[in-house]
Amino acid sequence: MNRRPNVLVVCGRNKKRSRTAEHIFKNDDRFNIRSAGLSPQSDHKLTENDLNWADLAFVMDAGQRNRIRDQFRQLDLPDINVLNIPDDYEFMDEELIDLLTDRITSTMKVVYDL
Repeated sequence: MNRRPNVLVVCGRNKKRSRTAEHIFKNDDRFNIRSAGLSPQSDHKLTENDLNWADLAFVMDAGQRNRIRDQFRQLDLPDINVLNIPDDYEFMDEELIDLLTDRITSTMKVVYDL
């Protein structure tokens, strides 16, 4: 791949988990990142444009992946990887940062050799 891949991270309300991921990786030269939430109360609610932009998506649990697949079944969706991170953390929580860094980085190494 000659260009940097576009990575989308989605959680429930885009206030803690996905927003933390976007914040910690926003200056990463290996890929572009954006975040969104599934709830109408999200800071940034997931849109078709987000999914069309993304080469790869991450969600926090399998239920979120299923919801995206149901809600946007008309789209050619990117691969959606489940991070298995519960909604137990605040924005920029140290343990959350470690989990996101480890899981996103390891997937990016496998998928894109980054």
